[in-house]
Amino acid sequence: MVDVAIVIVSYNVAPLLRECLKTVYASRDVSFQVCVVDNHSQDDSVAMVRREFPEAIRIENLTNGGYAYANNRGLERLLGPSTDENAAPPRYVLLLNPDTELPPYALQHMVAFMDAHPKIGVVGPKLVRPDGSLDLACRRSFPTPSVSFYRMMGLSRLFPRSRRFARYNLTFLDPNTPSEVDSVVGAFMMVRTEVIRQVGLLDEAFFLYGEDLDWAYRIKERGWQVFYNPAVVVLHHKGESSRGESLLVTREFYRAMWVFFQKHYAPQTFFLWRWLIFSAIFFRGGLAYLMNLIRPANKRGVH
Repeated sequence: MVDVAIVIVSYNVAPLLRECLKTVYASRDVSFQVCVVDNHSQDDSVAMVRREFPEAIRIENLTNGGYAYANNRGLERLLGPSTDENAAPPRYVLLLNPDTELPPYALQHMVAFMDAHPKIGVVGPKLVRPDGSLDLACRRSFPTPSVSFYRMMGLSRLFPRSRRFARYNLTFLDPNTPSEVDSVVGAFMMVRTEVIRQVGLLDEAFFLYGEDLDWAYRIKERGWQVFYNPAVVVLHHKGESSRGESLLVTREFYRAMWVFFQKHYAPQTFFLWRWLIFSAIFFRGGLAYLMNLIRPANKRGVH
């Protein structure tokens, strides 16, 4: 039985993917299997993986169907019926972005953490940027109407230590303390296979953002815990994998916020409050899109 089945979705990031795979295959004291799902890259990603990492399973999509779509194809491949009758499914599945780099014992430590805490369905590490700063997305609360409103109004930035206003990125928590959270980020998201069997795959209505939050929401609905484990530190070259796609990234970031709200909160939200939230998302998204249009290409991003 394999400890961890790893799905890495790639799109025009051959240099980052190479470094990511090097660190994955340097992992120690854990058994794992890697599936690279290419979302119709136009660079040499597919050829590079075939040439340098022949042991990896490859799925070559004929179109870019989005992050959730590609991960689901990998999950289906890794968790589907095996041609080996004696092969057991992996104990855990890891969604891993190609712009990450793992320390040698990251997988082993995460597996040990999950083994020691059977009520935890999902775990994520401390993600750090190349400059050493914390990637705030590595531990989050669900974007409830109030949490979303505080973020849209900028209150989470004004009061980063407030347990009321800073719930979106939980900046009031010690980044070096393990914590139960609502969600971790899909850049490194380890999930029990048993949980996936119960909850199902990612929702492909989300193209680029929000699918990890939605998955965590559905997993917690089933009674499982989601944990942030800072004992494992993973380097995240955040934004590098979407460089050159800033307008698409901006659009999908705000669209995902609306899709998540509509799916999980809109039915029980007063209509005037729904209208206010929609207006805030539309205004912030439109402003961010406009600012990206007029910014130099090297300074674009989600704001």
